[in-house]
Amino acid sequence: MSQTVTGFEVHDIRFPTSEQLDGSDAMNPDPDYSAAYVVLRTDDGAEGHGFSFTIGRGNDVTAAAIGALRPYVVGRAAPRTPADLAALSTELTHDSQLRWLGPEKGVMHMAAGAVINAAWDLAAKSAGRPVWEFLAGMTPEEIVSLVDFRYLTDALTPDEALDILRAAEPGRAERTARLRAEGYPAYTTSPGWLGYDDAKLVTLAEQAVADGFEQIKLKVGGDLDDDIRRMKLARAAVGPDIRIAVDANQRWDVSEALRRLSALAPYEPHWIEEPTSPDDILGHAAIRAGQPVKVATGEHVANRVVFKQLLQAGAVDYVQIDAARVAGVNENLAILLLAAKFGVPVCPHAGGVGLCELVQHLSMFDYIAVSGSLEGRVIEYVDHLHEHFADPAVVVSARYRAPSAPGFSARMLPESIAAHRYPDGPVWQARRTTEEAGA
Repeated sequence: MSQTVTGFEVHDIRFPTSEQLDGSDAMNPDPDYSAAYVVLRTDDGAEGHGFSFTIGRGNDVTAAAIGALRPYVVGRAAPRTPADLAALSTELTHDSQLRWLGPEKGVMHMAAGAVINAAWDLAAKSAGRPVWEFLAGMTPEEIVSLVDFRYLTDALTPDEALDILRAAEPGRAERTARLRAEGYPAYTTSPGWLGYDDAKLVTLAEQAVADGFEQIKLKVGGDLDDDIRRMKLARAAVGPDIRIAVDANQRWDVSEALRRLSALAPYEPHWIEEPTSPDDILGHAAIRAGQPVKVATGEHVANRVVFKQLLQAGAVDYVQIDAARVAGVNENLAILLLAAKFGVPVCPHAGGVGLCELVQHLSMFDYIAVSGSLEGRVIEYVDHLHEHFADPAVVVSARYRAPSAPGFSARMLPESIAAHRYPDGPVWQARRTTEEAGA
C-alpha cells in the first residue's frame, strides 16, 4: 500500500556541550553540538528522521533551509524504492533557484541532505531493514542508479562503478556474516578535545586503551608548545603501539602545516586531519608530498566534485565522509565509489551529535558491497550524546556493532527534542536564567 507524506516538522535542537568543552578544537573553541532536525510523517503513521549537524549559531539558518524543501515532500508519495530515492535526490539538489545558493554546497545542500537522509530512514523502515542492510541488498544496477554522475565521468563512469560493485558481489554474504559477528573497527576522539586539561587527556587516553581502542585522536593547531606537550603525554599514556591521529581542523597554511608536522614527528602521528582549508586541493597535495605523515580530510568537503579532485590530485591517504555534510546517502554513495576507484580507504568523520549513528551504516555498506575490505578502515567514535537516540550507536571492544533496527538510527527521543529545543526548551531557559543571575 502506498504512503503519502502528510507531515513535515523541523526543529532547532542544541546541546550545551561548550560548558564542558566537549568537541573543542583549534578552530571551534566552544561548540554547542546541534541538529537542524526534520521529521517526515505519513498518512499511515510512519516516520522518517534526518538532520544536519552544526555547532550552535546558524542552526536556525539550516533549519529554515530545510523548511524551504517542504513542498518537495508533503503531499507526495513516500519514497520506497531506489528509483524513488534517486528521483527525490535529483529534485532536491537540482532545483535551479535553490541550487543557485550553492551550487551543490553549503547550507542549502546540507538541508537537502537532511531531507534525503530522512527519506532513506523512512524507506528502510518500510522495508523492515537498517539502512546498511537495505543498501547492501540492492543490485549493482540499483546502486548505480542512485548516483548523480554529472561532473564525475572524467574520474568514474557508471560502467566503472558497476564493475566495482559486481566485483564485490561474490563475498557479500560472507562479509555480512562477519560484520554481524565481529562489528566494524572504531577509533576514539574522546580523549583529545583541545579544551581538556592534561590530566583529563591522560586519563581518557589510558581508558581508551583499556577499552580496546587501537587508535585515538588529538586536536592540535593551538600553541605549538602545547601541541607538543599534549602529544608527548598521549604517547606516554598509550605506548608505542597505539596509533595517534592528529586533527588541525583547517587551522594552518601549507608552510605552517609542514613546520608543525615536523615538530610533531618524533611522536609518530598516524595521520594529519584537515591540515588546511577543506577547499584547498593543491594545498593538501603539497602537504602530503612535503612530509611523511598521511593526510586525511573530508568532513567539511562540500560535495562529490571536491572529493573527486582530491583523489585525482593524490592529495589524501584517507577519505573522511560525513553523513550530514553533503546531500545525504546518494552523494555519499558517489564518494564511496570514487574512493574505491582510487583505492583510498574511507574513515568517516563522526565527531558530532548523531553522526556516529548515521555514518556507521555507510561504512558497513561500503565493506559489504563496495570496497569489500576493512584494511586501514576505522569509524570515528565520540562518546557523547548517544543517550538522546532511540537506536544509539553501540561500540563494544572498540568495534561498532551492526545496527539491527529498521531505519537510519536517526530518531531522537521526543523528550530530548523537547528539552533541547532552542531557544525555548527547558535546558536553554535554565541556561539563560543562570547567565542572567551571574550578569
